[in-house]
Amino acid sequence: MKKIVCVLGSPRKGGNGETIAGRILAKAEANGYESQVFALGSLQYSGCIACMGCKKGADHCVVNDGLSPVLSAVREADVLLLASPIYFGQVTGQAKCFIDRTYSFLTPDYMINPNPTRLGPGKKVVFILTQGQPDPKFFADVFPNYERFFKWFGYESFLLRGLGLRDTSDAASRQELLAEADALADRIL
Repeated sequence: MKKIVCVLGSPRKGGNGETIAGRILAKAEANGYESQVFALGSLQYSGCIACMGCKKGADHCVVNDGLSPVLSAVREADVLLLASPIYFGQVTGQAKCFIDRTYSFLTPDYMINPNPTRLGPGKKVVFILTQGQPDPKFFADVFPNYERFFKWFGYESFLLRGLGLRDTSDAASRQELLAEADALADRIL
């Protein structure tokens, strides 16, 4: 059975990213995917502590905290949905700590290895980025920066941006955005 994992980077429950991700998850489940959702704001964890345990003997992150089951689930998933609002021009701190811990998905020799990933082939990641700013020129650089890193892991990356979403319930009333989520789900599943 195919697996999809959703990682919600917002510290708030029921926000715009969760609404958009919910549309994609519903389509995935209707197509036979097993799904898991992790709300980072409800977990206790740290960012990468640069212990290098994942490069010196272990093939996974050796820090044992609330993020351990998330990393394990993401490692096994065919599709990763990563949703985050933009705070101060970047993904949330919660999302950034998660992304930093994915360093464990790289082989010890990732800088010179033509296959630097510990993950299986054919994986996809969907970045769902939401922002209050309606101008698409603002924060357009966030996704390309992370896309480069996820390419190392072997992910095919997709972006869905929600612009001008100021209140936590705005996405639910934006039919064009929900239709975009549906179309993207059809494309990746």
